[in-house]
Amino acid sequence: MSAKANAALPLEYRTHQDRMNILGFWVFLGAEIVLFATLFGVYGVLGNRYAGGPTQQDLFVVRDVMIMTFLLLTSSFTMGISIFEMRRSNIKGMLMWLAFTLLLGGGFLFMEIREFAHYVHQGATMQTSAFLSSFFVLLGTHGLHVSIGTGWAILLIIQVLQRGLTSTTARKTFIFGLYWHFLDVVWIFIFTFVYLAGLVS
Repeated sequence: MSAKANAALPLEYRTHQDRMNILGFWVFLGAEIVLFATLFGVYGVLGNRYAGGPTQQDLFVVRDVMIMTFLLLTSSFTMGISIFEMRRSNIKGMLMWLAFTLLLGGGFLFMEIREFAHYVHQGATMQTSAFLSSFFVLLGTHGLHVSIGTGWAILLIIQVLQRGLTSTTARKTFIFGLYWHFLDVVWIFIFTFVYLAGLVS
């Protein structure tokens, strides 16, 4: 690739190593899709096996679900703006929107932890029924990924503050953006097939 053509690429794509790392992360996301597809499949089989315990209608709180959905989907929007500012070489704007993404992700985690604590307080644990086992594993796996993402965002902010905007930090931020958008897509499926379907069934 010529130097002129290379310079026309976004910063995160300008070296061969960066392009290979991004491609490798797409492959990783493919494996993550398989993981979550398996968990959704398990929930699809076990989601109506209550063993005399509470059902979705007994547990789910529409307001809390809507708040969690708003927080996480808004964080996807702020992440997109952060990448946009990164490509404009606006480090201040990039970090500001990345910090907003981090705060929204933290708010989502707070709501999810509160939700789980509420269920356990009502006696709805993983041991109560197959439905709750599959529910907690699916939601817990997603929540763990969001927790990893928030830690990753903190490290990214620190690294950009220390090193500035380089092809390496741009690539790392772009890959994080892919990861975060992926979690938002997974949440849309959770919202639709777990919460929404559970409330209307």
